[in-house]
Amino acid sequence: MRILVTNDDGVRAPGIAALARMAAGTEHEIVVVAPMIDYSGAGAAVGPIHSRDGVDYETYEIEGLDVPTYGIDGPPALAVILACVGGFGPRPDLVLSGINHGVNVGRSALHSGTVGAALTAAHFGLRCVAVSMRWGPDPVPWSTAATLAGRLIPVLVEAPAGTTLNLNVPNVALSGLRGLRHGLLGRGGTIRSAVHDTGDGETHPHVALPPSPSGTLRLDLTPPGEGPRGDPYSDAGLVARGYASLTALVGVREAGGDEAADTMGRALDSLYGLPGVEPGPEPDADGNEARAVAG
Repeated sequence: MRILVTNDDGVRAPGIAALARMAAGTEHEIVVVAPMIDYSGAGAAVGPIHSRDGVDYETYEIEGLDVPTYGIDGPPALAVILACVGGFGPRPDLVLSGINHGVNVGRSALHSGTVGAALTAAHFGLRCVAVSMRWGPDPVPWSTAATLAGRLIPVLVEAPAGTTLNLNVPNVALSGLRGLRHGLLGRGGTIRSAVHDTGDGETHPHVALPPSPSGTLRLDLTPPGEGPRGDPYSDAGLVARGYASLTALVGVREAGGDEAADTMGRALDSLYGLPGVEPGPEPDADGNEARAVAG
């Protein structure tokens, strides 16, 4: 089993070192590929790959660890793709992404580079876990999240292709955890509001169009690692109460169900009739389009 370790805080971050050291203690083959710089909030972005000649990389050494380690000039999702298409040896089977300093819970998980790397791996059919730890001052007990992630590796090895888990952990020693629970994906986000600041010393309305051609939007943010606490059984609520939270995620996929089918039908009908826009051939039982046969 070949494991790729990546993150969005950068290859020099202490969280990825803790995760890589844990992985190196298993029986599996390990390779570390992560951004050279901090790409927090990058989601599953890959950057302007069509307008560049290639992706620069450099080797890096994690103290006390003898595994191939590389920093790339790009976000973590790109690191995953490059590893999956042969840029850093054989294709990995499993991806560990993290340990992020700050939880990735609720709607904010959509924008997380840590989660984005994991979901990108899932598109390649890999099993993966995104690991995040609540923000806290040094010394950060990285071993808490690393230990939990390590116990998930055998589960992921046996899991269906594309399985993605999102693990969020309080900033406490392992013995200080209140427990581990299935966290429901919360609805809260990180950016709560934006207020105009044009530098003129005046207070502007909370909800308004920009009062001048240029200025600054001052953001009201959820404190790092806090997350909304409305639902005590959401991922954010559990971490806030001292529990580790584990949530299964899915990435981009086609919407199903009657409502989606109805919306699609009405959308297609609204477009048919435009020049060149007519229904195409229906697929056969095997999903192949019917082809005209010359007689």
